Amino acid sequence: MFIIVGLGNPSREYTATRHNIGFDAITRIADDYDISVDMNKHKAICGTGYIEGQKVILARPQTYMNLSGESVRELVDYYKIDPTEELIVIYDDISLDVGQLRIRTKGSAGGHNGIKSIISHLGTQEFLRIKVGVGDKPKGWDLADYVLGRFNNEEQPIVRETLAHVSEACKEIITEDVNSAMNIYNKKK
Repeated sequence: MFIIVGLGNPSREYTATRHNIGFDAITRIADDYDISVDMNKHKAICGTGYIEGQKVILARPQTYMNLSGESVRELVDYYKIDPTEELIVIYDDISLDVGQLRIRTKGSAGGHNGIKSIISHLGTQEFLRIKVGVGDKPKGWDLADYVLGRFNNEEQPIVRETLAHVSEACKEIITEDVNSAMNIYNKKK
């Protein structure tokens, strides 16, 4: 079984912001595999289903970004999974261009507070992650204002295509392995 967690902030004002790309990815995966994500448990909105015959839990933590680790820890403990092999975390990355993906098996938080919280609660930096590029903040902008802003009209089609790639990358990790997914998606622009 895999737990796929998309990071974001839960209230309506954050819908479709750059920082909520993880939530949007969960919506795309749920749509692709007809998984209903409507159970409120483990401090998350969750859904259970299958990707190519493999059971998955999709989750959107409801703790707000900076406390995401609380929800992830509950999910990992309840379902008794190995976070180094069976947890996939999807989140925004300002160091990548809009539309770019980076799949990693471990690493630091890189300044991302949601990942910092997950590392703190799990006690390890080793878990699968899909970083989704949201672009670097423009010069003179406040970082919080930028990541809590929305994609512009030119970026919208790129974001839709990127979310499809995230869903495909999850399928590749689950049906093949993370190295195969990295070989395919870490090179795409």
